[in-house]
Amino acid sequence: QVQLVESGGGLVQPGGSLRLSCAASEGTFNSYTMGWFRQAPGKERDFVACTRWRGGSTYYADSVKGRFTISRDNAKNTMYLQMNGLKPEDTAVYYCAASRGREMSTVAARYDYWGQGTQVTVSS
Repeated sequence: QVQLVESGGGLVQPGGSLRLSCAASEGTFNSYTMGWFRQAPGKERDFVACTRWRGGSTYYADSVKGRFTISRDNAKNTMYLQMNGLKPEDTAVYYCAASRGREMSTVAARYDYWGQGTQVTVSS
């Protein structure tokens, strides 16, 4: 059972930056495909970004492309989401997720493990 713990959320002004972290308990972290999702109040959980278990392949939602960067440090069992140029519409609870599948996916149902979420609020 993989346990995921997010951190780094908070309140930031429009145009600001935050870096989210996702620490995994599982020692085989480097075999999982990892992703970030977000959920705003009253809305469905939306895909943000994902990265393959090996190599530098990444994929982003159009809404965050060019502003957000996903990365991972397999030696530390940790994934990151660097968020720049934040907008009020980025306000949501952000979740990290891990999939035993080797292919990247934007579909939440394909991820097997989830963190508890961290709140990101973008407001002046």
